[in-house]
Amino acid sequence: MEPSKDDKEGKSLQAADVDAALEYLNREGMTVMTEINEKALVRKIDLMIIPLMWACYNLQYLDKTLINYANVMGLQEDTSITGNQFSLLATLFYITYLAFEFPTGYLMQRLPTAKYLGANVILWGSVVTLNSAAKNWAALAALRTLLGCFESAVAPALILVTSMWYKRSEQPARLSFWYVGTGTGSIIGALTSFGFQHYHSEIFTSWQIMFLLFGLITVAIGILTMIFLPDNPMKSRLTREEKIWAIERLRENQTGIENKHFKRYQVWDCFTDPQTWLIVLITITSNIPNGAVSSYQATIIKGFGYTSKQTALLQIPSGVLSCISVIGAGVSSAKLNARGPIIVTLLLIGGILGGSLLAFSDITNKGALLTGNYLTNVIGATLPLIYSYSAANYAGHTKKVTMNAVLLISFCLGNIIGPLTFRDADKPGYLPAKIVIVVSTAVSLLATGVLMTYYVWENRRRDRLHSGLSHDENSEFFDLTDRENKEFRYRW
Repeated sequence: MEPSKDDKEGKSLQAADVDAALEYLNREGMTVMTEINEKALVRKIDLMIIPLMWACYNLQYLDKTLINYANVMGLQEDTSITGNQFSLLATLFYITYLAFEFPTGYLMQRLPTAKYLGANVILWGSVVTLNSAAKNWAALAALRTLLGCFESAVAPALILVTSMWYKRSEQPARLSFWYVGTGTGSIIGALTSFGFQHYHSEIFTSWQIMFLLFGLITVAIGILTMIFLPDNPMKSRLTREEKIWAIERLRENQTGIENKHFKRYQVWDCFTDPQTWLIVLITITSNIPNGAVSSYQATIIKGFGYTSKQTALLQIPSGVLSCISVIGAGVSSAKLNARGPIIVTLLLIGGILGGSLLAFSDITNKGALLTGNYLTNVIGATLPLIYSYSAANYAGHTKKVTMNAVLLISFCLGNIIGPLTFRDADKPGYLPAKIVIVVSTAVSLLATGVLMTYYVWENRRRDRLHSGLSHDENSEFFDLTDRENKEFRYRW
């Protein structure tokens, strides 16, 4: 797929096809911002968008893993499905999630970002409510397929929103503030599962009520997102002066804010960029354990010899550890102004240790098995840091949208492979699946080291070749890609 002549001509003309932020600044003018003004502005932005982003991601994680809790509440028995069919339900979600990443990326660039996100939240909430009426494999499979379609919008939209509002140094912490929804979702799901297991009725099962409750909550959050989450700084509820400040402070990112023109040459730029394929490898290999744990954690713990109610409560520490590792990694990255080498390495080593305890501990040693199970949850804390690479190191709006789609496709592939490693033939220990967790995490660790080396090499190469270049005024908002902009330096 070579760039077309039109694409190349469009590339030379893109100074006229600038970021929407520059058009706004040219129309509204400039104003001075002090350090005090900026701190107050960031607090206001945090309060305006972080709670809604967290709510969306919390429900996205919770809604897709409700089936995990429902499984120990009698879902398989009530719907007459086999263990292999249950594994396939997890896979179906990620297949359609994967298939819709490029279409949703294109639509997200063409349509108002927050409105598009809110509409998808409403749609997947509706699908979750319908799970309460599912009676057989066909119904569950159809609903799981639709859930993947609509949930595919959430992560790329939230990555895009984060890059619109925050400096590159601020992004890891803010990404962790909404990504912590995975941990809070685990805690809420476990507590809800435990509570509903005390509910008994001849009309509705406990898992049916659970699906209905969270589906309706999700629909409500989708409506609030459409109303209150701004599409970009220029269309927010900030004052005119605050909007200008919100734009001006992002000049240093050199990644722009928004451009509604789809540029095919930037898609090509994304696919020929070496960092793309290293990030793809890291994401796939780190999400194989995530797919296994998120879909089978309840099954794994119950296999240690616990009852369904005990299993629900014993999942709470997993959520707590996930919250601590995600927030700790994000805040530490912001403090150190670094995303990868030390923090990602420590998290992945923790995951390798957890997987090893799961795979090789004596089956009677419940303490070691539980510890291993809990430690595997820290692997997921690497994902918001990988998201932050996409937000910070990809410039050009079409390239950013494309990379977000590629990133989430990689996330899907890992999560498709993970559940498939749990086969009925390997019950009750699932040893091959646990060994896969160890091996894939080790590969992710190695690939992370290669990516960091590439960033160091590329930045030094640019310093050597382009250190004397003069700065073009407003080039930060010319919608240049990171490879076109010789002033761009990668953050790691």
